[in-house]
Amino acid sequence: MPPNTESTQVAALLNRSFPGAAPNIVLLVSALEGIDSPAARSVGERLSKDLRGRGDIDAVQSYWELPVDLRQALRSTDDRSGLILAHVNGDDTDAPKRAGRIAEQLAGETDGVTVRAGGQAVALDQMSHQIIKDLLVTEAIAVPLTGLALMLVFGSVIASMIPLAVGVFNIFAALPILRLLSEIGDVSIFALNMMSALGFAVAIDSSLFMVSRFREELAGGRDTTAAVLRTAQTAGRTVLFSGLVVALSLSTLLVFPLYFLRSLAYAGLAVLAAAVFTTLLLVPAALAVLGPRVNLFDLRIPLRRLLRRPPPVAVDLAASRWYHAVTVVMRHPVVAAAAVIAVLLVLGAPFLSIRFGSADDRVIAGASSHEVGDALRTEFRDNAMAGVLVALPDYHGPTESIGAYAAQLSRVDGVTSVVSAAGTYIGGTRLASALPDMANDAGAYLRIGTRLDPYSPAGIDQLDRIRVVAAPGPARFGGAAAENVDALHALGAKVPLAIALIALSTFVVLFLFTGSVVLPVKALVLNTLSLSATFGAMVWIFQEGHLTGLFGFAPTGYLVPTMPILMFCIAFGVSMDYEVFLLSRIREDWLSFGDNTHAVAMGVARTARVFTAAACLMAIAFAGMVTSHVSFIQLFGLGLTLAVLSDATLIRGVLAPALMRLMGAANWWAPRHLATLHERIEISETSVDLEPVAK
Repeated sequence: MPPNTESTQVAALLNRSFPGAAPNIVLLVSALEGIDSPAARSVGERLSKDLRGRGDIDAVQSYWELPVDLRQALRSTDDRSGLILAHVNGDDTDAPKRAGRIAEQLAGETDGVTVRAGGQAVALDQMSHQIIKDLLVTEAIAVPLTGLALMLVFGSVIASMIPLAVGVFNIFAALPILRLLSEIGDVSIFALNMMSALGFAVAIDSSLFMVSRFREELAGGRDTTAAVLRTAQTAGRTVLFSGLVVALSLSTLLVFPLYFLRSLAYAGLAVLAAAVFTTLLLVPAALAVLGPRVNLFDLRIPLRRLLRRPPPVAVDLAASRWYHAVTVVMRHPVVAAAAVIAVLLVLGAPFLSIRFGSADDRVIAGASSHEVGDALRTEFRDNAMAGVLVALPDYHGPTESIGAYAAQLSRVDGVTSVVSAAGTYIGGTRLASALPDMANDAGAYLRIGTRLDPYSPAGIDQLDRIRVVAAPGPARFGGAAAENVDALHALGAKVPLAIALIALSTFVVLFLFTGSVVLPVKALVLNTLSLSATFGAMVWIFQEGHLTGLFGFAPTGYLVPTMPILMFCIAFGVSMDYEVFLLSRIREDWLSFGDNTHAVAMGVARTARVFTAAACLMAIAFAGMVTSHVSFIQLFGLGLTLAVLSDATLIRGVLAPALMRLMGAANWWAPRHLATLHERIEISETSVDLEPVAK
């Protein structure tokens, strides 16, 4: 949360002067015999005493210790569960760790009484531990599947092992990098899973380009030394540039004021730099050592013998399947473009109803914090973690004025109670006494109870109605709903700048590669269509709750806002990388022959096999994250998987060629002064031949 928002300042004030106002640990004590049974009372009193004896706990509220008239808020509607609320001190790093240790020590079952731990701090600790477990599972899935896919691409076991080894090396290299960054500043625990997957994917893709090019050079008659040098000059430059492209997109995250996105940007840039550096360093060295032995153990040879198929026959690119397929598309460009656009628009339609809300315990499947959170939402009069907190800084006026304010607040629709220094109010009437220490030299605060989801439209509307009630002094608002609104405003204010920066960098890079001002605009439109379809699918699945049985998450009716932003930056960078790779080769044939249709077909034929394989490998790296038990990690992994695959197939294979066919020679138009500038600083790659294509 940005430090200059109202809700952040309220949280700081309450933590400093009223630590009991915003508990971050909840102990749910349940007993079949009832919460007032001797066994439940004994356990509750023991837990309260234990918490008060800890140096890292600075406030405790227990059902068994409150006055009788205040207990109802901490008692379940079936009378079988009671709550102990506590506040563990520490920052965003230390507090969850301390809460996790407390939960581990106190949770369990004694004499038929069950104790479960929840609350924000416990949920964050459980997320951290789950992320580490998920990383192991993700890589256990991604690494062998990637190895199998590489064997299908290269045939040779030796050639396949080079990208796989570099990718695995980068997984282990990411860990000390993230550790070092955490020593310098705050780094989100979620960077461990997300950025290690990104580093693995980039390393695999980059190594794939270099190994493919080396084999092409050997097949063209070069010796090992010359082939390595040529690979470094061409594919190596592509790897370096593609890393720069993705880095530019990741850097856009730095414009957002949330530490979560900033920390992921720093972590992502560091891991990305390591992936590119190790690829450029290790792959040429391995190729120089192996030489022609890179083609050893070609599994396709015994497989063809087993299936009694003849050896592959080299054919001209103009006779390849890729050339034929894209030629068919360009014979009917209007039909092809309309069909793909229609599919993308249908997939993207749910995106129009997207809603955002902060992450809470529901993102962790099967965790105790999730179970406790569900109980708070359904079994208690008030959700102890969802209340609106109203701070009256430096207020020293009469208590009666606070009481009148509390009475007015308690009449707002959806408000279940208002606890203040003047008493507890329900429906405009004082029905119970006040909690202790709700007013002191720092001012006063009120807690507004509700059962509404603080991140839902109803919860946000309720906050708006609460804000307009006249207060006895300057009032500032905190709690889950206010924090969510402030976070959304902080993110939304920077989205136009982020989009402008990405659009500008895309335009500049594609202009430098193509010399056209038309093709960059086309690329921006296609990327927007592709990502809209991806986001639409994510809304349909994760917001609306379809396929919950398949993915095992709890739908909340909204998406965590930082995930689409993160996905957008990464997916945009990757898609622009593929766009550059394709357009640079199309332009070479355009300059050589001046035939737009032939140039597009040849460009696709030259590159489709490589970037399709690269997209599949990157998709495998991200798809492993779908097995996570944290729902927004699932969203991140599935979203990027769909984005990469749709970009490599529907966009690069159909829509881009169809639109380029329709625009004809206009694809390459630029104003005279820009065309002159491009001639001076042209950076597109020289023409190269790919390895022969097998029938």
